[in-house]
Amino acid sequence: QVQLVESGGGVVQAGDSLTLSCAASGRAFSSHSMAWFRQAPGKEREFVAAISFNSANTASAESVKGRFTIARVNAKNTVYLQMNRLKTEDTAVYYCAANPNRYDATTNPIYYNSWGRGTQVTVSS
Repeated sequence: QVQLVESGGGVVQAGDSLTLSCAASGRAFSSHSMAWFRQAPGKEREFVAAISFNSANTASAESVKGRFTIARVNAKNTVYLQMNRLKTEDTAVYYCAANPNRYDATTNPIYYNSWGRGTQVTVSS
């Protein structure tokens, strides 16, 4: 298990871009696949994007395809979520999660055993 801390959230306008960061503690970061999930007020948590330990495999939700990009820099123990062309419906708390199965880029939260506390992203029109 690794400890995760998200940052980079804020209030932006529709059409703007924003980059989220997730800093992981521990030397085992590079042995984990990583993902971003989000939860909007009154809605269920949903998958956003995932990336394998070596960035070879990625996955993203249909709602963010073409707009969001997940990336990682293992030497810095950090995973990023680059969000472009933000929409009001992207407003949510964004959570970083770690999966000990390094090759997976799964959408299923069951496989993620480490979670950050979240960072708020608010998109206004």
